[in-house]
Amino acid sequence: MRQPTFFIPHGGGPCFFMDDPRGIWTGMAAFLRSLSATLPESPRAVLIVSGHWETDGFAFTGAERPSLVYDYYGFPPHTYELRYDAPGSPTLAARAAALLVDAGIKASVDPTRGLDHGVFVPLKVALPDADIPVVEMSVDRTLDPALHVAAGRALAALRDEGVLILASGMSFHNMRGYGDPRFTAPSQAFDTWLTQAAEQTGAARAESLAHWESAPAARLSHPEAEHLLPLMIAAGASEAAGEQVYSEKVLETMISGFRFN
Repeated sequence: MRQPTFFIPHGGGPCFFMDDPRGIWTGMAAFLRSLSATLPESPRAVLIVSGHWETDGFAFTGAERPSLVYDYYGFPPHTYELRYDAPGSPTLAARAAALLVDAGIKASVDPTRGLDHGVFVPLKVALPDADIPVVEMSVDRTLDPALHVAAGRALAALRDEGVLILASGMSFHNMRGYGDPRFTAPSQAFDTWLTQAAEQTGAARAESLAHWESAPAARLSHPEAEHLLPLMIAAGASEAAGEQVYSEKVLETMISGFRFN
């Protein structure tokens, strides 16, 4: 059965595996835990795009047993001992790269790259058994939104092959803004625009997302685009209208997640 695609928030560092007396991450964790129950069937594999990996062209992890990349700093020692021992899938990595190349998009397979925290942290919540093969996909360092939509379109065939495409990022990502109430209204304005854009279909959505910088408070919400671009891939892999499936004020800023059928 055809798998949907999702744009999911991955939180802050290893946030879901630390003491959280204020319950900042409770709602986001609950959303991630709920994902598997919404799928038409258990996926054959997961292809997950992370804003924490930028490459020249797109790249895919090709290891049989990918290691973990603890790319966060200043957190408690136990967070550097977290494990997510899901198998990789060199076959899926090669297939995904070939789909992009066939579409005229530069792509490669990296046989040594591990899974960064934009991948293993949310997956450890959403798919804790770690028994489904995982391939991580990078974003292209040009940060060209139209290119990422086109990459998603090229990968759409994987959905009919039992592959769940996840895009891991944050709908608001300005480190200066988290916890600052002055950013609440701008983040809400951008979130409203982003939701309206996601809820469009096909070509209209692609056009809107290609010009995301013209949205209200766009650059205030994303000084750099790497945490937004995974959304372009999830959206590009579907022609159907998107749906906002998660929305919450986190650290004084609006954070959303989207599903595309």
